[in-house]
Amino acid sequence: MNSPHSTPPIPSRAFDLIVVGSGAAGLYATLCLPAQYRILLVTKDKLRTGSSKWAQGGIAAAIADDDSPELHLEDTLHAGAGLCDRQAVEFLVNHAPEAIHSLLELGVAFDRKNNKLATTLEAAHSRSRVLHSQDTTGRAIIDILTARVSERPNIQVLSQAFALSLWQDAPGAAIQGISLLWENQIVWLEANAVILATGGGGQIFAQTTNPPVSTGDGVALAWRAGAVLRDLEFVQFHPTALSKPGAPHFLISEAVRGEGAHLVDAQGHRFAFDYDPRGELAPRDVVSRAIFNHLEKTALDPVRANVYLDLRAIAPDKVRYRFPNIIQKCQQWGIDVFAEPIPVAPAAHYWMGGVAVDLMAATSVPGLYAIGETASTGVHGANRLASNSLLECIVFAAQLHQLAIEPVRDAPLPTPSEEAVNWEADQEFIESIRQQLPGLMWHSAGISRQQSILEEGIAMVSAWRSQVRESAIGQYLNHLSPNNTVQFTSEAAATQLKLAAETLNLLDIGYWMLKSAAFRTESRGGHYRNDYPQPSADWQVHTLIQGEQVYQR
Repeated sequence: MNSPHSTPPIPSRAFDLIVVGSGAAGLYATLCLPAQYRILLVTKDKLRTGSSKWAQGGIAAAIADDDSPELHLEDTLHAGAGLCDRQAVEFLVNHAPEAIHSLLELGVAFDRKNNKLATTLEAAHSRSRVLHSQDTTGRAIIDILTARVSERPNIQVLSQAFALSLWQDAPGAAIQGISLLWENQIVWLEANAVILATGGGGQIFAQTTNPPVSTGDGVALAWRAGAVLRDLEFVQFHPTALSKPGAPHFLISEAVRGEGAHLVDAQGHRFAFDYDPRGELAPRDVVSRAIFNHLEKTALDPVRANVYLDLRAIAPDKVRYRFPNIIQKCQQWGIDVFAEPIPVAPAAHYWMGGVAVDLMAATSVPGLYAIGETASTGVHGANRLASNSLLECIVFAAQLHQLAIEPVRDAPLPTPSEEAVNWEADQEFIESIRQQLPGLMWHSAGISRQQSILEEGIAMVSAWRSQVRESAIGQYLNHLSPNNTVQFTSEAAATQLKLAAETLNLLDIGYWMLKSAAFRTESRGGHYRNDYPQPSADWQVHTLIQGEQVYQR
């Protein structure tokens, strides 16, 4: 087996199953799929570049003596603000201990205390149930899963391969495979099932904790394939991302507040209690709005302003033990957490909506599956409970061990036809759109929304979508054919094509996020309308999208 760090030539045009995405969901699914199948794991960049490895807080599971799946269920339903699918949540919490056992067997080293698995309390949990590996739990899980994938002879890893489209006869028809941009080629690969695990779409926003690869690719691919999307308006804005000029929006884990850190403003006032009696331990959307509203009231430039997270209320030895990664990251940017508070502000963190799936991770399109942040399983409702996301990845990916398909007959990869193309004329306006879109979405569909601004955003994104689609490069993407395996004669052409395709993905998910947010005339969970600030019983329903239709159910 080749190392997952290398990308050998594609050995065949046909695989039984193709998994797109190499975060926790994609890696674990690949390991759970029946070993008799030939599996291709496609990753957009290199392995270990997705959001999962950035998960600091941990993974939730009711394993303590004073806890139970029923309590975990109630906390999840409460956080979800009336939109959780109870059956999906029951499935999640009941399978949580089994998921932890599986990770332990694979070799994940969770922290222990007195020879028992250590747990911590996070916001909106009624019990201490979040397992962790210091403050790098996601990385610990990803490292183990990556190592196990490399040991499987039936798994081929294709790195730095970008999914362009799903192969089917028409939108809604059964999946036959996928087209990829790889090594300056467009290749079409056959498969009887495709599993989308591409993560979320945080890069749609100017402020996000997500890595650069999080551009909503899987959700956009699924929508174009005719799949039903659900609840795209619900975005969780993490309250405490590092906010320092020039620094990435590094997430300062919720677990820090769980251990006793204080949120303070520039005057040292612990302001969160002015907005909610739970203070720093209120749900994420409440804390994010508290920071947003406080900065609106007190800062000269609220968009660029920040508050502070003060760790000095926590014993220094506990900080060193629990948060070494946070200490190190802050040191890199000149912040000594033992002597000064960390400047923080909200940033887009997690997308509750996605491709609608059932308990088997199946979408509405035959042969198409979705897991992880790409999927809408129903467990998060309108607002995800902290540390349920890694758990969801593992529990629902494990369902794919039951997947039964007809193996695909092996076939040689066709010799590509060379194409000398150049879309340089299209690049300037596509790059301009790519740069402007995140700022527009932050303004239009960020922490606080209203109808007139949403409508302005919809009009602008709609115009940009038309521009890109009608351009020469957009037309080329729209007319890709499974009969065409293409070798570009210049690397520039492949780079231009990827930029255009990724920008279209962002425009498509941005458009439907805005449409969903305008459609839902209430506030609930991760969707807040300042023109409709209260939840409405009439809106205790899901927002669904299929094709060009937005409807509720």
